[in-house]
Amino acid sequence: MNIRVNIRNRYLLLGDMALIIVSVLGTFVLRLEVGPSLVQYLPVAYWMIAVSLVIKPLVYHLFGLYHRMWAYASINELKLIVAAVTAAEIPVVLVMLAIWSIDHTISIPRSSPIIDWAFSILLVGGFRISIRLLAENQKNAKQQIQTVRLKKVMIVGAGDAGALVVRELQKNQQLNLVPVGFLDDNPGKLKQQLYGVPVVGALNDMARVLDRQPVDEVIIAIPSAPGRVVRLVADVCRLKGVPFRTMPGIYELLGGKVSVSRLREVDITDLLRREPARMRDQEVGETLSGHSVLVTGAGGSIGRELCRQIARWGPSELLILGHGENSIFETLMELGESFPSLSVRPIIADVRDWPRISGIFSEHRPQVIFHAAAHKHVPLMEINIQDAVTNNILGTRNVVEAALDSGVERLVMISTDKAIHPKNVMGATKRIAESIVLDAAGRSGRPYSVVRFGNVLGSRGSVVPLFKRQIARGGPVTITHPDMKRYFMTIPEAVYLVLQASSMGSGGEVFVLNMGQQVRILDLAEDLIRLSGLEPGRDIEIIFTGIRPGEKLSEELWEDGSLLNRTIHPDIMHLNCKDELCSTDLIKAVDELVHLAQEGETTAVARLLDELIPGSAVRSTPPPEFTSIE
Repeated sequence: MNIRVNIRNRYLLLGDMALIIVSVLGTFVLRLEVGPSLVQYLPVAYWMIAVSLVIKPLVYHLFGLYHRMWAYASINELKLIVAAVTAAEIPVVLVMLAIWSIDHTISIPRSSPIIDWAFSILLVGGFRISIRLLAENQKNAKQQIQTVRLKKVMIVGAGDAGALVVRELQKNQQLNLVPVGFLDDNPGKLKQQLYGVPVVGALNDMARVLDRQPVDEVIIAIPSAPGRVVRLVADVCRLKGVPFRTMPGIYELLGGKVSVSRLREVDITDLLRREPARMRDQEVGETLSGHSVLVTGAGGSIGRELCRQIARWGPSELLILGHGENSIFETLMELGESFPSLSVRPIIADVRDWPRISGIFSEHRPQVIFHAAAHKHVPLMEINIQDAVTNNILGTRNVVEAALDSGVERLVMISTDKAIHPKNVMGATKRIAESIVLDAAGRSGRPYSVVRFGNVLGSRGSVVPLFKRQIARGGPVTITHPDMKRYFMTIPEAVYLVLQASSMGSGGEVFVLNMGQQVRILDLAEDLIRLSGLEPGRDIEIIFTGIRPGEKLSEELWEDGSLLNRTIHPDIMHLNCKDELCSTDLIKAVDELVHLAQEGETTAVARLLDELIPGSAVRSTPPPEFTSIE
């Protein structure tokens, strides 16, 4: 913003010369008082004025007092003024002493230089600070005029994030937003002010505050806010017809910073947020910092987020491996923008290609591996059984064997809740993949482990993008059954907990993430419809297509009777289980599954999966019709 206060250098010089005269005369008046003594010393005062008018402006110029924008003066400029006045006073005194040595009638009182020095600081400094004050007044006046045209914003959360948002809004007038109040549940903050903005009430007062005070937008500035808080704000704002935005959750901000630029529309991930658990960054840092890390499936939703969060720990090299060149290219570009100094090596390869995978491991010698490459779309795998087996089982075996051969120190495989009592091919193949990793840990004694969790919100091919497309088309939204439930977690939180679990593994563990309560798919669909500004049943129809044979109404994260042990992280549990397949049987089973898949014997594959996995019912699930989603 341009400020009209612009005192030119010549005006500053003229002002300083006038103030020099005032300072010297004021010094003699203060020292001698008005009377005969003052009249007697007036010739001395005139000499001192003349000397000061010659010396002081020159010294001020040398110190740069005429080359600064005093509308933005700060404490550093005040220090400069003191130094300049001090430096100017010394030659003035020396010259006056020289004059006295020639003419003893020209004698200045001994205390006069000290008084003149103090007066000069007050006058010269006050002159320049008045320019700053005048500029501030003009700026505030302009802001008050603009406030009429700005949107009034209510900030939810008077913490660090809220303070940062308010400060940015006040500094960047081009945003056209002016904060008018805070809402915060901390009673100690009520009626307090933050950057001049008052805390007007608690969160439960929101409806009353919006009725009493005109507000154009509400901003939720609490990155750690759980879903219930976001839902409360969203419900009230929707009822009052006030737009609302939010800061991303704390896990989404990992490696980034809180700023107004990160504000976005509230989405389904915000409504399902949980309160963030205590972070244990030291252990993760010890596992990743300075190590060569390989991520398979780095172009997928989970793989890409793994890369984002791993990158902030400063690995010596990050190897991003994937089969799709476009997705790997996108991951590479994103990492290059966010972490320009990080060494990133893109690798296009298929985990089913043993010579290629073995060669990659031999060449690059990764120390830590996150194995996220897998086919995961349940209905698609039901009609592509061969690829489900070769990618999820053979691909995992290739990665694990290459890791063993090249001495990989640590390996973590990403698994799924569908591996428990699997009713579909995808879940069954992931269960066999888990066994491969656990067997390798037992044979080698290395910290190779499995992390198992449920659905992640917003991943490619998941329910949320499908529902959004159906809503955008005007409906209907299709659901198999009104009581269908699933575990859900945001991608950043799931990946953060995977990294936490990776630092805990000593070998052969199955870590299970705390997924919270299962969410009804119907509730999820209704929330998405409302977030789109529509009403379920009125604007968007919901159709139930019927549960599919063999499909479970809810998922499981472990078998009945399994023992869960707490870990040092409250959201990660260690599943105390013993895999049913011994090493020899597993090798034979995997060889036979891969052989049957390559021969196209899909019925035999399903039968063998059911025989190998306790509680498996793969054969009971017919091919899907793709008319609905879980």
